[in-house]
Amino acid sequence: MDLIVLSAAFLAGYAALKVKLPPLVGFLAAGFILHLYGFRPTEATSTLSDLGVTLLLFTIGLKLDVKTLLSKEVWLGATVHNLLSTAAFSLLLVMLKNLGIASFAGMSLGSLAIIGFALSFSSTVFAVKTLQEKGEFNATYGNLTIGILVMQDIFAVLFLTASTGKIPEWYAVALFILPFIRPLFYKLLDHAGHGEMLVLSGMFFALVTGAGLFHLVGLKPDLGAIILGMLLAGHRKASELSKSLLNLKELFLVCFFLNIGLDAEPTLAGILLAFILILLLPVKALLYYQVINRFHFRVRTTFLATLTLLNFSEFGLIVGGLAYRSGWINSDLLVALAVAVPLSFLISVPLNKFSNTLYFNNRKFLKEVSMEELHSKDQLISPGQSQILVLGMGRIGAGAYDEFERQYGPICLGVELVEESVKHHQAKGRNVIRGDATDSDFWSRIVDTGQVSLILLSMPHHQANQIALEQLKSQGFKGKIAAIANYPDQIDTLLASGAHAAFNVYSEAGSGFARHVCHELDPSFHPAD
Repeated sequence: MDLIVLSAAFLAGYAALKVKLPPLVGFLAAGFILHLYGFRPTEATSTLSDLGVTLLLFTIGLKLDVKTLLSKEVWLGATVHNLLSTAAFSLLLVMLKNLGIASFAGMSLGSLAIIGFALSFSSTVFAVKTLQEKGEFNATYGNLTIGILVMQDIFAVLFLTASTGKIPEWYAVALFILPFIRPLFYKLLDHAGHGEMLVLSGMFFALVTGAGLFHLVGLKPDLGAIILGMLLAGHRKASELSKSLLNLKELFLVCFFLNIGLDAEPTLAGILLAFILILLLPVKALLYYQVINRFHFRVRTTFLATLTLLNFSEFGLIVGGLAYRSGWINSDLLVALAVAVPLSFLISVPLNKFSNTLYFNNRKFLKEVSMEELHSKDQLISPGQSQILVLGMGRIGAGAYDEFERQYGPICLGVELVEESVKHHQAKGRNVIRGDATDSDFWSRIVDTGQVSLILLSMPHHQANQIALEQLKSQGFKGKIAAIANYPDQIDTLLASGAHAAFNVYSEAGSGFARHVCHELDPSFHPAD
């Protein structure tokens, strides 16, 4: 049976790609179709699904700065939204009950509040997948979104612990030792190399040291995974470790999306209720927008964060399942939640795929925050007297920056998303500032680009470079634009979109290595006959 499920997932995912939708839409559809033909989650798919979510949370932790959670816009924003949305949804559900909808008959206010609480969450899995595919995980709105979602995950874990009446074991206090033995974890990573042992180390930290230990002391395993990731986030191999687990995590998450469809037991009443619940999404979006806007982020940041969070969460299913087993809600409402979650994903996919276009077409209706009141993490920038902008200060961008500085002097300005990377470059004496080069407002509101004659697009994700290129062309930038690519077809796309030069990083690295060898060693070769 697993072979049939795997084949269906492949065909449906491939079909979704062909119509320019994320594969997860195909996986969800495959799960629903298979369910209609009598298929159910197997032990294998359920285990792989759980592994996928655990590894996902671990990799989120690897990229998460603890200071992000301590930011007022994250902990306070997530708390206020959770309270407001739970109250709003509960009130709307009470109104539906008073209208005489049979599925709500006999339900107490407390039971309706639990459903409202379940609907208040947004999907961590969906948001991370969306941000990664758009190459905007480290964008200002991406960091804000992930911070809010992590706080929501913490709320869910606290609720599940309290609802089951299960308290952690007394020896759970031993977990406070983990930060103090972090140097030991660092040493293990130092000696793990860069191959299979690095991957195995990630699995060990995520599943054994994190999820396993927390489960052993009566806490949610997934909470352990994300905390271990956060403990390792400061290690120099954190990014490499995350990338090494990427394909494994992606494969396991296929089973997660399949299982959502395979688990659903649709009834007519449940399906109709699901569509009613979907009508609550605009309320959820309005609350997100209003809460985030109070912290004086730019309209684009608020708008894109809202769209990324515009869905229901897999945690809602977990909360709903617990409520059903406890006798707090009936089977129709459980079905409604099971159907509403993937339906919200299907709605969210096109909205996020075209999020930048949607913002650009509607920004005239949105009130922008004044420059003086902008949040410190969302300030606009000025290139000053710089003649070259390097967008993306990773290894390639930093190498290009240094080469231009050697040849022409201090004429470069680097733009980098990740705050820690910015500080690292600034400590090395480079002229680097934090900014989001994919921001459609970035180029239209920048102070002056008159001195800039060359822009290098060296961000690690092709889509981010493509978006930045389109923004530059739409703003009428007259200078030269060069971009990097990982594959030949991406070079064709960049050139067709208006780049003056595009370079395959792998082939160019090889030719650069050869030139360096010839320059340093000056070998004497004889032409071949």
